[in-house]
Amino acid sequence: MRTELLLDEPTRELCAAVANGRLAPARLAVIAPGGYGKTALLDHLAAGRTRSGLPVARFGEHEPGSPLVLVDDAHELGESRLADLAELAADDRAGLVISTRPSPRPAALDRTLALLRGQVVLRPLDRDRITTLLGRARAGHTEFVHDETAGVPAFVARLAPALGAEPEVPSAALADFRPELDRLDSGVLVVLLAAESGAGLDPGLLTGLLGREPDAIAGVVDAARATGLLGADGSLLPIARRALTALVPADRRLAVHQRLVRLQLDRRGPVLPLVRPLLGGGLTGPEPAAAFEAAADEAAEADPALAAQLFDAAVTAGLPASDVGTRWAEASARAGDLATAARLADQVIADPNARDRKDGARVAGTALVHLGQLARSAELFRWSGTRLSTVYAALGLLGTGRRAEAQRLLETPPDSDEPPTLLSGAMTAAAQGIAESVSGPPAAALSTVVSSAEMLEPVGRSALLPDSPAALGALVGIHCGELGIAETLLERAVAAESGGDALAPRHRLLLAWIAVLRGNTDLAGERLASAGTELSPRDWLFAAGLRAALARRASDLSGLRTIWGEACDAVIRHPVDLFTLLPFGELSVAAARLGDRERLAHHVQRAWALLDALGNPPLWTAPLHWSGLHAAIMAEQPAEAREHVTALEAAAGHSSHHAVVSAAAGCWLDVIGGKVDAARVEAAARGLHEEGLWWDGARLAGQAAIRTTDRAAMVSLLDCARELRGRAPGDAVTDPGGTPKLSEREVQVAELVVAGMTYKQVGDQLFISAKTVEHHMARMRQRLGATSRSDLLAQLRTLLAARVR
Repeated sequence: MRTELLLDEPTRELCAAVANGRLAPARLAVIAPGGYGKTALLDHLAAGRTRSGLPVARFGEHEPGSPLVLVDDAHELGESRLADLAELAADDRAGLVISTRPSPRPAALDRTLALLRGQVVLRPLDRDRITTLLGRARAGHTEFVHDETAGVPAFVARLAPALGAEPEVPSAALADFRPELDRLDSGVLVVLLAAESGAGLDPGLLTGLLGREPDAIAGVVDAARATGLLGADGSLLPIARRALTALVPADRRLAVHQRLVRLQLDRRGPVLPLVRPLLGGGLTGPEPAAAFEAAADEAAEADPALAAQLFDAAVTAGLPASDVGTRWAEASARAGDLATAARLADQVIADPNARDRKDGARVAGTALVHLGQLARSAELFRWSGTRLSTVYAALGLLGTGRRAEAQRLLETPPDSDEPPTLLSGAMTAAAQGIAESVSGPPAAALSTVVSSAEMLEPVGRSALLPDSPAALGALVGIHCGELGIAETLLERAVAAESGGDALAPRHRLLLAWIAVLRGNTDLAGERLASAGTELSPRDWLFAAGLRAALARRASDLSGLRTIWGEACDAVIRHPVDLFTLLPFGELSVAAARLGDRERLAHHVQRAWALLDALGNPPLWTAPLHWSGLHAAIMAEQPAEAREHVTALEAAAGHSSHHAVVSAAAGCWLDVIGGKVDAARVEAAARGLHEEGLWWDGARLAGQAAIRTTDRAAMVSLLDCARELRGRAPGDAVTDPGGTPKLSEREVQVAELVVAGMTYKQVGDQLFISAKTVEHHMARMRQRLGATSRSDLLAQLRTLLAARVR
């Protein structure tokens, strides 16, 4: 590789003018950090002058009257040599090219440079120049080389020839840095090691690290910048970081890291960037333990998995486990390591001298909820006794059928003087909403839980939750046919990262469940896949139920048999509770389809016993009766099927959704018995569709079509089934005239929202709450099948325009 290839075009032209004598006398300064090619430039000028037959001399070897003198690394000259250089520069007729680093420089050199007439600017190599240097065969490594070197010419020149087929820095390229590092002033090397450790160029830390006065630090930092190993922001270039790691003894680097950590702890500054590189180093003792603990606390909110590692390191370094057990357990739980969280929290609870035992019980209880042990979690929450734990205990009691105990907890204020935080307020509202769902109308319960989800959004990302208000609200919405509201809740929870990583799969699985109910199996499969494979027992149960649902809807009996083994494992690991009725209901249908109902009989009985203990609330019983009806039909148990229909008919007055499901259940039983009233079937099928049960509506029409002996009715029902089955999000439900159905109130809301008003402004205009406006919008989105808010607004504009015409 030739040196001149490192010159850009303006520098090449200037050098040519100096070399051939067109620029005479040449009086230039070449100022750049190390690695930018100052020495190479002077060599290039000397070679050019020689080729042109013109005299050139090096400073110190020059004769008086030399036409051009080249001075390299002028910043390293002593006082006497600088005096000689100043005398030479004082003669305007003398050609002089001086190269130096930007700073620090002797004041005498600055005065000499001021006598020159111009400056050569040396720039980093751009990607095109790097590509040229690499050649065609390795042009694909351009971005890698640029990222590693920032285009510093000397570093590119070291890396490019040593590159192999893979984009990695070979040891040979790093070895070239050794002479440069060996020549560094000790203070400069310490500054570079501080940057490598993550401290950057913090003057306060460097003052303590170097043991020098603050005024002296600037000069050392300038010298470090002048090496070219630092980027413009003060961070090490990647290749420089690799060189320091490879070439500076580990004990020296570690000493700098530890000293920085000690300084930062003393001034109560953030230590995470400094401590992270020390993980895995086997450090022990009080100082490393304190550093790991402080770093873990810093990492806990944004990166709980890292925080758990750091707490582990703190204990390994000598910190008593009881000092950090609860925080370590909480970080583990938030990172999804529920088994470790439960173990650590249990150790805290069992140790009478441990700190934060009450919080330890809260963490243990939360982990147990995710692990499917709702009853045991309620015991731990009640023992904890904090404001938040009391609310969690009430949720656990409701979920296991102990409604009266839960109500007493919610009605009894806690004895402690804990402040009523957003988190405790949101979770209290969620628990009250669930309590309302087993005793009152669906709309009131849903409104309460939706409000709690909204309240939690600002603080929910970093909170360890047994369940989120969004997930609870979605369950209520799914059970009462408000799929639009449920979907909106979950989408907002995913966007806000409510509950962090621990609850992300739950939100995605419930979104998949909504897609399954609508018959959109492709979307359901995508959402199921997005939940990942590292699932808690509760999430695993939902995932197994979804896989069974997808196989059943695809009429894939072989696939259902394959899934059944996994489903049975999930069922064994998770007792029935109120919040898992959806998967147990779906799996009961799958069991009937496979002729293996006995495998699930005990769990189904437990589900009914739980609902009976809660007073058989229609909101929660109706979906299980619906699943039970289909399981009984598949098992050819007409008497059992009639019991489910009777139960659904008894709940028909609970809400319009229950009335639709009740009518469809009776219709379905008649169809199976061979009694097909086409008009009744179509009305029931379309009713199911409007309630969000799109696949069930299409299936009812299809089952009726194949059982009727009336050919005209068969054709009509097949058309209905195809229409309902084929309608995906984006298509609208219409009245007989083809116009999408909107109530008068919905039209009023739509007009104001389309006009640009916020939900609050619309509510003020119509004397309703902003939450009610949101409910109207969610219902319209569901009814119109809109895929997004923008799609909904576009459809509403079209509908409103049609009404005007």
